[in-house]
Amino acid sequence: MLLAIDTGNTHTVIGVFEAEKLQHQWRVQTDRDKTADELASLFFDLFSLEKITFDDIQSVIIACVVPPILPAFISFCTKYIQSTPLMVNDAMNTGITILTDRPEEVGADRIVNAVAGFEQYKSPLIIVDFGTAITFDCVSAHGEYLGGAIAPGLAISLDALGLRTAKLPRVDISTPPDKPIGTNTVSAIKSGILYGYAGLVDGLVARLREEFKPTTPKVIATGGMAELIAPYAESIEYVNPMLTLEGLRLLYEKNK
Repeated sequence: MLLAIDTGNTHTVIGVFEAEKLQHQWRVQTDRDKTADELASLFFDLFSLEKITFDDIQSVIIACVVPPILPAFISFCTKYIQSTPLMVNDAMNTGITILTDRPEEVGADRIVNAVAGFEQYKSPLIIVDFGTAITFDCVSAHGEYLGGAIAPGLAISLDALGLRTAKLPRVDISTPPDKPIGTNTVSAIKSGILYGYAGLVDGLVARLREEFKPTTPKVIATGGMAELIAPYAESIEYVNPMLTLEGLRLLYEKNK
């Protein structure tokens, strides 16, 4: 079995593959202070739910954008799974060409999404990943990673409203507003976040699409908030929550 780990600033997504099939996946909070032994306890509990043992895992691949937590993950893998993890970076065999000014600065998650997106859709792409930040990754018809855009994520905006305003409450946006014009504070915040971010996505996608002419890129959404925002954003054509995990599997196959 292959253990695939995508460590983001807010959440860590974990997947277990058997051959090409994703058998199990979990989403947990990223804790920068966890030790290797604490990670082992977390993984042991998750694996036990599905009757998996550490001995069942033959290989590990990790995409991480939180450098301080990497030593603990590497130590966990070598100590408990007895496998040195494959780390995603721009120097590995990705199957795509990174055309940015500084390829080494491209986040591991963005590389993974580009690889998975191009492999699955065989098309020019704009991949919108709804994480702590919202990233827009552009891939050409020839499989070239062109760059993209980065905007603050939904949770950042909600936290900022709660911290920087005296009377605005923290709001759960998992239930939609009844209509764009909010008639109370909670519905007004929901409208501002959901319709506002949908407008941000549609506006940025429209600008990015201009750079692709004469080709027309497909627009793929992934990440924890993708399914929440997709119904409000007219530009999103496909929602693929498991895109990053699938990209990790593909990168492992290319580099094992």
